[in-house]
Amino acid sequence: MDFRTIVNIPTPDFQIAPLEPILFVGSCFADKIGRRFEDERFPVTVNPFGVMYNPASILHTVQRCDAAPRIAFFTLGTNHVYRLKETGEIVDNCQKRPQNLFQEEELTIDQCVGYLSQAAEELRRRCPDVRIVLTVSPIRYAKYGFHGSQLSKATLLLAANQLTKEKSFVSYFPAYEIVLDELRDYRFYQPDMLHPSDQAVEYIWQQFVEAYFSPRAKQFLQEWKPIKEALGHRPFHPESDTYRQFIEKARQQEQDLLARYQSKQ
Repeated sequence: MDFRTIVNIPTPDFQIAPLEPILFVGSCFADKIGRRFEDERFPVTVNPFGVMYNPASILHTVQRCDAAPRIAFFTLGTNHVYRLKETGEIVDNCQKRPQNLFQEEELTIDQCVGYLSQAAEELRRRCPDVRIVLTVSPIRYAKYGFHGSQLSKATLLLAANQLTKEKSFVSYFPAYEIVLDELRDYRFYQPDMLHPSDQAVEYIWQQFVEAYFSPRAKQFLQEWKPIKEALGHRPFHPESDTYRQFIEKARQQEQDLLARYQSKQ
């Protein structure tokens, strides 16, 4: 018997190449996945102006940053926004100012689609063959109440679904569904029972690699793995000549590997 359901991941119409520049914008889950790419030596830009939880703030980041990669990730955390009463603008960070200065609102599905559409078109203006991957963060927002958190996620899921239908260069990766429907167990959460565990993030990473990486990108990961492990080794005697020679060899292997794959871009 099979005691779990496997989430189907649609095959995208593009593949990620080895060492390809990628932009990540969104919730702290975007930080987690973006840093995972960074560990694999991909030249990524991750939330250059801080974590952005809602579609309006994702748009603000895209408008402010000058990155123009072929691949971009938007990770949606919530449809809740905070508007500064004095100006009426949606702020990306309240900067610890008094709560009474702000008005909390919930974006509608159409508003979410509108902000994300603007962000997508801005990136396409810079790079005509851009591909954008939408994800909904599996992080639960207890401060809304768990029913309220689910309603927020539902709004984001419907907005993401609508945008993928409207724009052929936008696809959806089901990180939210993998955690809630496939892993579906509190052992895959951190002790706060809200954030996915490192094991869950690693599983999501593996699923993403399988679906989105080109064969050459997967080959790069295989060749990089033993070098990464060598560089991460913690010796008993880090001051020894033996360890110094060991780490110098690993660093040279890293440079040779990067140079070999970069030359074939």
